[in-house]
Amino acid sequence: MSDLRPPELGAATGTSPAPGSDARAGSGRTSGRRALSPSLVIGGVLLGITVLLALASILWTPYALTDTGSGPRLAGPSAAFWLGTDRLGRDVFTQFMAAARSALLVAVSSVAIATVIGTVIGVVAAASIRVVDTVLAAVIDVLIAFPTLLLAMLVVTVRGASLSSAILAIGIAGSAVIARITRINTARVLREEYVTAAIVSGTGWGGIVRRHVIPNVAPTLVVQMMLLGGASILAEASLSYLGLGPPPPAPSWGRMLLEAQSTVSSQPWAAIAPGLAIAATVLGLNLLGDGLRETLDPQLRRAR
Repeated sequence: MSDLRPPELGAATGTSPAPGSDARAGSGRTSGRRALSPSLVIGGVLLGITVLLALASILWTPYALTDTGSGPRLAGPSAAFWLGTDRLGRDVFTQFMAAARSALLVAVSSVAIATVIGTVIGVVAAASIRVVDTVLAAVIDVLIAFPTLLLAMLVVTVRGASLSSAILAIGIAGSAVIARITRINTARVLREEYVTAAIVSGTGWGGIVRRHVIPNVAPTLVVQMMLLGGASILAEASLSYLGLGPPPPAPSWGRMLLEAQSTVSSQPWAAIAPGLAIAATVLGLNLLGDGLRETLDPQLRRAR
């Protein structure tokens, strides 16, 4: 794990090179030649394609999303219908574009909910007395052991199938992972000498969390948020495939897979397109998370 001491303290305890030494010059040449992580580049490109597709769907789509008379039913790809039409005569590419917007909305919203809830629980658990910490840690372990999809199905069953229900369910399920990571890293930060010095000097818990805990925990959380975003897209697609996602006409890659299942032998493109989109977006988020980990972790930067 990376050194949790502030940069100024770490520098104070180390041995600085002499002025004009070759060590400093060599370090500068090395940092100047440092290349971006391939994972970061590839992940950014894959995710960027989905983002551009989602943004384009806000401004323009070939046809209206609810237009059932766009063309003949089950038509093949053509200049007018790039991915053909479905059983209702709707343009598949229009649904494909709009579904990208829904997937990113689910990922961003559910990750935001998970981060807020998980960070609060993790910090409270690490800063509390042993009994409270033990109880919260047990609750976190139970939530992590509980299958995410099953928990999401329970929430959707109670609240009804909708986009907001899916976001809430996935966010609650993902908060347990964020809480565990925050708790572990916060406990390590609170054991550092500079935090002890801050407490002795009269700094309140709010200041300690804001000035010491959050800056040290944030790099790890950013990586986990990327991974959680990919898991959120998979979870939403699974719910929609099972008929528990947002109802029509709300677009979803998972429901597109469900609707194309009966015609996959005669119209494979209707299933291939959303399947590849889910795989590429999730892969992009995972690679982006790995690339950010390599960039933010000093030990991995030195290894490169």
